Amino acid sequence: MTRCLLIAGPTAAGKTALALAAAEALDGEIINADSMQIYAGLPLITAQPSAAEFARAPHHLFGSVDPSTRWSVGHWTEAALALIAEIRGRRRTPILVGGTGLYFLALTKGLAPVPDIDADSRQQVVELLAATGPDGLRSEAVRLDPVAAARVKPADLQRLMRIVEVGYATGEALTSFQAETRPMLDVDEWSGMVIEPERQELYDRINRRFELMLEAGALDEVRAFAALGLDPLLPASKALGVPPLMAYLRGEMALADAVLLAQRDSRRYAKRQMTWFRNQHPDWSRIHSLDAAGAGRELGAILGA
Repeated sequence: MTRCLLIAGPTAAGKTALALAAAEALDGEIINADSMQIYAGLPLITAQPSAAEFARAPHHLFGSVDPSTRWSVGHWTEAALALIAEIRGRRRTPILVGGTGLYFLALTKGLAPVPDIDADSRQQVVELLAATGPDGLRSEAVRLDPVAAARVKPADLQRLMRIVEVGYATGEALTSFQAETRPMLDVDEWSGMVIEPERQELYDRINRRFELMLEAGALDEVRAFAALGLDPLLPASKALGVPPLMAYLRGEMALADAVLLAQRDSRRYAKRQMTWFRNQHPDWSRIHSLDAAGAGRELGAILGA
């Protein structure tokens, strides 16, 4: 059985270039493992591969989901596992690349078998948040599942909503389902690597990349996205850079301030990603170079080991 290659790393770390190098070395096909690059309508702001990059290898799950929907880890794992089977059936290497830690965790350590959440329960949670705000949402999460709520940061509304909607829909704590997790891939079915660059160098690249996104038309992209009138609590509405640029388009801040805010949010997100991968996958191989050629040499050394 062909082993999957999992490539994780923070935003702007060069994951696309590394995945392409791996695909060309291993006769591979690339599966997106980034929760924002899944959504259609935001290819620039979410840094999806370019047309030239798409042409170099088969790509899957990029820009394939309507932004009005809410894709969960469960939706992604189901789609990713089906693609892994298809790619293996073609005797090619599945290469999963992205920065969403929960996706990799689900594949390698397990996903809680939570039943599907009904629309009424989900709507109840939306109404609870609207009526009571984040503090009320957290209080309800603590009431329903104090163990899970204690692991969630106050600003992480999506995870708090998940705790509450599971409680409403099933009458059980999310923690009770998490105790039944199992890996989606056996340990001998995959190998993993993390891009772990020097922090300040990565931050400089994040700042510059956002400026390049704007030059390429990201503001017009967000303007078109705003015209869809989607719920601001939907995952796609919270993609890095989208909220501050929407605030600028509504006349709530200057463009320069929106850019600085987007860059700051991206740097903070990258820091959280790096911490996550250090804690969750300390035994995965490491790539340290941000330069594509240097990263490619490190990749070659790992694959040849």
